[in-house]
Amino acid sequence: MASVLDSVDQRTKLVGENRLELLLFKLGMRQIFAINVFKIQEVLKLPNLTQMPHRHPVVCGVSHIRDTTVPVINLSQAIGFRPLQPDKDSTIIVTEYNRTVQAFLVASVDRIVNMTWEQILPPPKGAGGSHYVTAITHYNDQIVEIIDVERVLADIRPYSTDVSDTALTENIRKVAQGREVLLVDDSPVAISQAIGTLQKVGLKVITARNGLEAYNLLKKWADEGVNVPEKLLMVVTDAEMPAMDGYRLTTEIRNDPRLKDLYVVLHTSLSGSFNKAMVEKVGCNNFLSKFQPDELAALVQSRLNSLAAR
Repeated sequence: MASVLDSVDQRTKLVGENRLELLLFKLGMRQIFAINVFKIQEVLKLPNLTQMPHRHPVVCGVSHIRDTTVPVINLSQAIGFRPLQPDKDSTIIVTEYNRTVQAFLVASVDRIVNMTWEQILPPPKGAGGSHYVTAITHYNDQIVEIIDVERVLADIRPYSTDVSDTALTENIRKVAQGREVLLVDDSPVAISQAIGTLQKVGLKVITARNGLEAYNLLKKWADEGVNVPEKLLMVVTDAEMPAMDGYRLTTEIRNDPRLKDLYVVLHTSLSGSFNKAMVEKVGCNNFLSKFQPDELAALVQSRLNSLAAR
């Protein structure tokens, strides 16, 4: 399983079909964990590990992988369990999130499974704020916990909501004041960061935890006679969510005559080249990497300018 990912053309076949692929793995216990294959570059035996001074406690060190220096994160320790002990037989999962590459030390990798987002459920409400699980599913009569990698990375390197003076002007604030944005994401970390940025721009933010919840809200407004494309400046949606992903949400919006003119932004931690293919396939107006406050502010400004020019 040295190379988990297929070509972009093969991966796009899942998009718009409300499907995903999960890599299942273990952390030295019976519990099965998973992350989305879309975020994975490869699975390897741990190369030579170099210790770094002043590193975060859950970072084992760095390895050089394909001419890139990659931090190796002890995932078991990062989510509150006993740390794994790295050795030459250890396995790492190399991932890309939000334009950064990092590897996660795991005990073992099991398999890749193809599922529908309807099979992916929110974590139990009693899981508590310290739980690093963004969703759960079932495979072979076992519970699979899908790791909230964005939260793991935010603990190591907190995300900022600050918008620079060059990206945020008084004119933007005035024009944006009172306009509404629907923000769709299942990650509390991503929701918090995006809300912080959008509110600084002057926008009112309405949230939904997944694509199905968002679509039901949009249909409710439309059924009540609301001109939804006029009501909302834009819909900013994550790609990966339980029940209905952002790609299917966009497809459903485009298929509804009352909603089809909504401006939809795919807000995701997936790589840029992949997202360009996704945007074209499902009909999003734009895509944006997560945790880039200046770019989010610039996108809002561009959208407002285009409306003013009409």
